[in-house]
Amino acid sequence: MGTMSELVPDDVYQLALDARRQRLSLETLGDGTFRIAADTETGQPGALVHLDCAISLMSPDGRIAEALILVEVDDLWLIAGIHVLPLAPLAASTGYALVGTDRPGARRKFAQVACVSFSRGTRITMATGAQVPIENIAVGDRILTRDDGAQAVRWVGHNTVRATGDFAPIVIAAGTLNNAGELTVSPDHRLFVYQRSDRIGAGQPELLVKARHLVNGDTVQVREGGFVEYFQILFDRHHIIYAEGIAAESMLVDPRTRPALPPELVERLGTLLPGHDRPDRHGLDVQKALLDRPDAIDLLRRASLS
Repeated sequence: MGTMSELVPDDVYQLALDARRQRLSLETLGDGTFRIAADTETGQPGALVHLDCAISLMSPDGRIAEALILVEVDDLWLIAGIHVLPLAPLAASTGYALVGTDRPGARRKFAQVACVSFSRGTRITMATGAQVPIENIAVGDRILTRDDGAQAVRWVGHNTVRATGDFAPIVIAAGTLNNAGELTVSPDHRLFVYQRSDRIGAGQPELLVKARHLVNGDTVQVREGGFVEYFQILFDRHHIIYAEGIAAESMLVDPRTRPALPPELVERLGTLLPGHDRPDRHGLDVQKALLDRPDAIDLLRRASLS
């Protein structure tokens, strides 16, 4: 596998039997470029990474799998490594024919992976206290936020994607985290937990927990297969809102997620978006290692009550 200029349509690629996924951790720089983070499993920490293109691969049974090509460069701007981010699972020893490449759309696809999204049917708490399905929320509607009262919705995003790979939703059963109903969100959607007692040893009461880090195969599951409708709620600032009765973040606009927004919206909100992030939320993310225990979810649920 190489860069877009080296790819040839109809060439066939396949994973080796011993191939395994490794985490390429990236930091997004202010100019929209990426740097490999210190906790990465592959690549050289500190090296720059460029998003080269999106590719479409076809399996022998006609299924299409998309992937992103990321290029790592050294200090001399020479290619040091090629990284492939599959957006759907790829089977080992299966030949995949290259049927398409896309450079302009690659950033949008990469941004969509990082966008926090709720699924159709998720009930959002409005300023009045009413519980409204997210698909019925419109620009200008006022939603209750945890820290800033009622806030007007600036934009509602909507997209339908294959429920596979990094787009497969995380389903949290009713009651698991004191949520009133089943909550279905994108994998990197962060839930806000206020610990009245520090039961998981995070050293702080306020936590942001990625949904993917809670998967236990029972009360929190990955739902693969078919399609999923995702909705994003954008305010003038990043907020914590209430979905199915529990706290969860709204869409955060940063250099990585910005390409997911319509260009006309970015232009219209240009003066607001650079300050969309909130420094008071930095450092609240829970490391996955603290959640790698069978009772982690129960501890979080009880910590928010007692």
